[in-house]
Amino acid sequence: MKNYLCVPGAWHGAWSWAPVAQRLRAAGHHAITLTMPGLGDGDDPRGHRLRDAVDHIVRVVEERDLTDVVLLCHSWGGYPVFGAAGRLGDRLAEIVYYNAHTAVAGKSMIDNDPPESAAFLRGLIEQSSVRAIEPSLDFVTQIFMPGAAPELQRLVADLLTPMPGGYFLDPAEGTDPATLGVSLRYLLGEDDDALPHPGAEFAARVGLTPIIVAGGHEGMLTHPDEIAKAILA
Repeated sequence: MKNYLCVPGAWHGAWSWAPVAQRLRAAGHHAITLTMPGLGDGDDPRGHRLRDAVDHIVRVVEERDLTDVVLLCHSWGGYPVFGAAGRLGDRLAEIVYYNAHTAVAGKSMIDNDPPESAAFLRGLIEQSSVRAIEPSLDFVTQIFMPGAAPELQRLVADLLTPMPGGYFLDPAEGTDPATLGVSLRYLLGEDDDALPHPGAEFAARVGLTPIIVAGGHEGMLTHPDEIAKAILA
């Protein structure tokens, strides 16, 4: 039995991994879906730093005394996983990236974005009284889930929560995953157009070639059977 720790992307919470987690449990494994600090429904997003998300992952593993841990990260979730992985020692068995950013030590997520995107995100944070980026239906219809059923797009948009700006602005601190001696895999949705760089570039940062899976950026919601099967393969 493996212990899957499911780390969500920006604006997302534990709910985003729930369909896949159910399938991992049905296959005989333990799966924990996480919500990062400040990203719960009704949470105050002010003041949260990237280290808070990193500490949260480590705390869950240590408090539950988990071993054979698989860190499963979606999108921005690659940033807190980068910081947490090296702190887990021999508890960590594998990292599975799914449509994920792969961090570079000393650089923030915004630092790694294309200049126009970085400037746009910085502007949203600076304009916000709580230094957070509010989600919108446009995020979902144009970036996360273009072409999905309107009812599903609206549901996902209603579940998204404001993203603390510090999670995008703080530089990544951690150990190169390729040096940790654990298995690494990168799963990439065949229709994912939400990442700021091609998925193959993110995979190459950790020495991987992406494994192509069904669906787009939110495939864990639209194609949970296929994503769970790829994770378990």
